[in-house]
Amino acid sequence: MHGGPTGHSNSALDLEKAFFTSRGIGVIDVNYGGSTGYGRAYRDRLRGQWGVVDVEDTVAAAEWLAAEGLADPARIAVRGGSAGGWTVMAACCRSSVFAGGVSYYGVSALAALNAATHDFESRYTEWLVGPEDPALYASREPLALADGVTCPMLLLQGLDDPVVPPSQSSAFADALSERGVACTYLSFEGESHGFRRMETRTAALAAELAFYQQVFGMY
Repeated sequence: MHGGPTGHSNSALDLEKAFFTSRGIGVIDVNYGGSTGYGRAYRDRLRGQWGVVDVEDTVAAAEWLAAEGLADPARIAVRGGSAGGWTVMAACCRSSVFAGGVSYYGVSALAALNAATHDFESRYTEWLVGPEDPALYASREPLALADGVTCPMLLLQGLDDPVVPPSQSSAFADALSERGVACTYLSFEGESHGFRRMETRTAALAAELAFYQQVFGMY
């Protein structure tokens, strides 16, 4: 799942994806409703519907892969970073189609994000979800819907992230642990919103691959 959330995935060479495909793991990029590149009407599908349209399109893509025989329905995971991490967590809250979820510095709670994120995106959630309202936010945000998660999850977070504070990942990890859901939370000192250090990126990919090997039964 790409970030943004009004971002876009393309078919250009991506060595991170090649890391997984070279190890026998197929990858599908989902340009869910709201993604750029398909016109204003398509992007406006996400207006007020973040946590709904992106999740529904993600689940539909996974179900289509299974129906077409392109993926083992018992071995499909969902991964993403930032806004894509929100979609990962929300999809795992709302669906049982995934064997596991991997979130990189994802958003789990809207009011907390509004209070702590950087100025450039300070009013973004009003377009994506709506004006701050406890009931509305609770109906969308993964932290409030954590009871719905049944699959293992891996959460990775930079501790110096000014865009999505570490508390977004750690609070969701705590909520899953309290419910007895398998969850690994890995934090990285000195990393911001998007990992930069080679040692961090290496450790994160190694942890992610090990996670898939476990949940897919690849050993």
